[in-house]
Amino acid sequence: MTTEETEFPASLGAVAPRGLAAHGITRVAQLTEWSERELLEIHGVGPKAIRILREELGSRGLNFRDQ
Repeated sequence: MTTEETEFPASLGAVAPRGLAAHGITRVAQLTEWSERELLEIHGVGPKAIRILREELGSRGLNFRDQ
């Protein structure tokens, strides 16, 4: 799956969406099933990606599993 086939913000870059897709995460809503700690273990997902994803979740009224 390419980054164009995901709904993640473009500001996330390319590596993080590829890492997320490799774990079956291609939609923002799927992030609610994961904790920040679990996501940080995925290649390409670092603190900046978590911040961007947290903001995107918040804009939709959603949170990571551990929040």
